[in-house]
Amino acid sequence: MTAKPALMVKTQSHDYPIFIQASPTKADLVSQIVPYIRGHQVLIVSNDTIAPLYLADMQAGLIQANFVVQTCILPDGEAYKNQQSIDHIYDVLLEHHFARDCTLIALGGGVIGDMVGFAAASYMRGVDFIQVPTTLLSQVDSSVGGKTGINHRRGKNMIGAFWQPRCVLADMTTFATLPKREFAAGMAEVIKYALIMDASFLDWLEENHVAINAQDGEILAQMVRQSCQFKAQIVAEDERESGRRALLNFGHTFGHVIETHQGYGVWLHGEAVAAGMVQAAMMSQQLGYIDEDDVARIKKVLALFHLPTQPPAILPDEALDLMGHDKKVKQGQIRLILLKKIGQAFVTSDFQMNDLQKVLSAFTNSMV
Repeated sequence: MTAKPALMVKTQSHDYPIFIQASPTKADLVSQIVPYIRGHQVLIVSNDTIAPLYLADMQAGLIQANFVVQTCILPDGEAYKNQQSIDHIYDVLLEHHFARDCTLIALGGGVIGDMVGFAAASYMRGVDFIQVPTTLLSQVDSSVGGKTGINHRRGKNMIGAFWQPRCVLADMTTFATLPKREFAAGMAEVIKYALIMDASFLDWLEENHVAINAQDGEILAQMVRQSCQFKAQIVAEDERESGRRALLNFGHTFGHVIETHQGYGVWLHGEAVAAGMVQAAMMSQQLGYIDEDDVARIKKVLALFHLPTQPPAILPDEALDLMGHDKKVKQGQIRLILLKKIGQAFVTSDFQMNDLQKVLSAFTNSMV
């Protein structure tokens, strides 16, 4: 029997469900997907880490449900989030004569989800896709909201499209095969929601950190649902990031500098965001919005979930140059997401460049 969705994401494009399951059977997973496949052709895209774990069962279940199923296996890692991988997806679609009513399924983490979404948005000017995120980060963030895309050597996620999935299926049992570092990286996005939207959620994370780190299925389901609810609320108000949705990039302007400077994949996205949130908090303190105790608390919470609280040493001029390529730059001005207080964020370009340079300089002493 088909389970009820945990919540619905409402957008101008279309509404779609998020299913969150603590301990589903293999049959449950396929049964959730089937009602959202409109044609008979399905392409499952995964990577060489996830495919050996979950692909065969999904493919067999869909074939049993009378779909024509092809697969596309890409290399694992942020370094492969590029045009070459997108071309490989196109190659499979064209080789097997996939029509406009086909459905692509993203089986993997955020890199796979972003690329499959972009391929779906651009193949034949738009076909359906379904998100089956297998990492914490992708379940609470990238699988929801329709942001898709690839990296360019000069900037992260600079090429892409807004394209909403038909549904999202989050299975808590996939965390059992997720490396601890990847799980921790996902927690950065969870903590982000608390910092920008709800201080009481930060209290909850602190109170439940032992159970979360132990990957208690029911606690994780609550956490994922609440995180998705926060994101769904903002996406419903601002699907294409023309206003409030930019708040979801708290820590990301600084974090993308780290990822681009260090090389994609050297720092995991969540690790870079964690360090970036510390820098954003320091900038918030520098401008007088939050105090030293707030910054210390943010660092402590990140440490509870085994996340870095210090970025790598990057010269301020290099960091500023990379920030100039950020998608949030408008009319040549860098815009930052900062905290008025824990639980309340805002977007601003109203700051002195020397204040930003002070924050960027705080971690370069080791280079001297």
